[in-house]
Amino acid sequence: MKYFILVPDGAGDEPIEALGGKTPLEAADISFIDSLAARGEVGSVQTIPEGVAPGSDAANLSVMGYDPSVYLTGRSPLEAASIGIDMSDTDVAFRTNIITVEGSGDYEDLIIKDHSSGDITTAEADELIKAVNAAFENEKIKFYTGVSYRHCLIVHNGSTEYTLTPPHDVLGRRVGDYLPKGEGSEFITEMMKKSYEILNHHPINEDRRKRGLNPANTLWIWGQGKKPSLSSFFEKYHITGTAISAVDLIKGIAICAGLDSVDVEGATGTLHTNFEGKAKAAIEEFRKGKDFVYMHLEGPDECSHQGDMPGKIKCMEDIDKKVCKPVVEYLRKSGEDFRVLVVPDHKTPLSIRTHSSVPVPYVIYDSRKETEPDAGKSFGETSGSKGGRFGSGYEMADYFFRG
Repeated sequence: MKYFILVPDGAGDEPIEALGGKTPLEAADISFIDSLAARGEVGSVQTIPEGVAPGSDAANLSVMGYDPSVYLTGRSPLEAASIGIDMSDTDVAFRTNIITVEGSGDYEDLIIKDHSSGDITTAEADELIKAVNAAFENEKIKFYTGVSYRHCLIVHNGSTEYTLTPPHDVLGRRVGDYLPKGEGSEFITEMMKKSYEILNHHPINEDRRKRGLNPANTLWIWGQGKKPSLSSFFEKYHITGTAISAVDLIKGIAICAGLDSVDVEGATGTLHTNFEGKAKAAIEEFRKGKDFVYMHLEGPDECSHQGDMPGKIKCMEDIDKKVCKPVVEYLRKSGEDFRVLVVPDHKTPLSIRTHSSVPVPYVIYDSRKETEPDAGKSFGETSGSKGGRFGSGYEMADYFFRG
C-alpha cells in the first residue's frame, strides 16, 4: 500500500465577490483533483486545535499525525533541525525573517511592507546573515542561514517567555506596535533595530533596489521554542516515508519524526517553483520502495500573503496538473493499492493576508474503494462543508493511514 499526502499550503480561502462568490479553489481549474473527489471522500477538517496559533508548524504537525498541543515546542526549533543545528536542551531557537520595511524617521515608525523581501534568493540572504553575525555573534548568540527569507537565531541558555509577532500577520502596519514584549526581550528589539542600520544600505540591498526589488533591510525575530521531541513516524504507522518541500519547517518536522527529506533543484516555496521536479522526486521515492510521500507546496500561501488572487488560482492549477496528476497516474500504473489525501494545512484568506484557524476542505481517494463519479463532489470549501468532518488533523491522519 502506498500513501500520498499533497498539502497546498494556505490554499483554503473565503468566497470572493470578484470570483462570483466562489473561493480560489472553486474558481481554479483543478479537474484532476476534482476527479479524485468525485470518486472518493470529501469533507472538512479542523487542523488547528483550539487555543493554538494558526501557524504552518501546528497545521503540518497535525496533518502528519501529531497533536500540536502535545508536540509543538515552537516553529523555529523544527527549522533548526532542518538546517542541521544540534540544539542543546537549554538552547532556544528563533525564526528570523529578513523583511522589507519602508518609511523614514525612527525605526518604530517604519511600515512592515513585505515579510519575504520579494522572495530574496538564499545566496543574497546568506551575505546579509553574515553581516549581522559579524555584528552580533558571541558565546551566547549566533545566526544561521536558512532558505530565502527564512533563517534561524540560536540563543544558548535562552528564554521562551516573550511575546513575538509573525511578520506576515502585520503587513502594512507600524513596526513599533509589534516589537518584542516580555521581561528580558530588549536584546531582541535592539538587534532588530541595529540590523536595519547594517542592512538598509548593504550592497546586496542597493543592488536589489536598482533592479526594482524589495530590499531585505531588517531582521524580524519570532517563533521561539526549545528542542522538539517527536515520536517516531515509523513506530506510529509502521511505514517508511519522505517529505518533499522547499520549506525548512517541513523538512525539520520530517527529520524529527524519522522521515527522509528530499531537496529538489529549483524548489523555491513560491508560485515560481519546480513543480515538475517535485513530482519526479515523489515518483522516484515511491519507485525506490518508500511507502509514503508528504508533498508540501508553499505557493498558495505566499500568494495569499502578497494579496495575489490570480497567482493563487494559477498555483493551484499548476499543482493539479504538474504535481498531483503525474504522481497519481504513476501510482495507478504501478499496480499497487494506494491512498491519496489532498488537504491545505490551513486557510490563508486573501482578505486578511494571514492564516486562519477555521476548518479546511479535504479529499481522500482510495484506489480500492473507487466509486461511480459524483459530480456534486469537488475539492473546495462548499463541497467540503457538506461532507464528513474530522475534529483534528491527527485524527484524519490516523484514519488515512490506518483506515
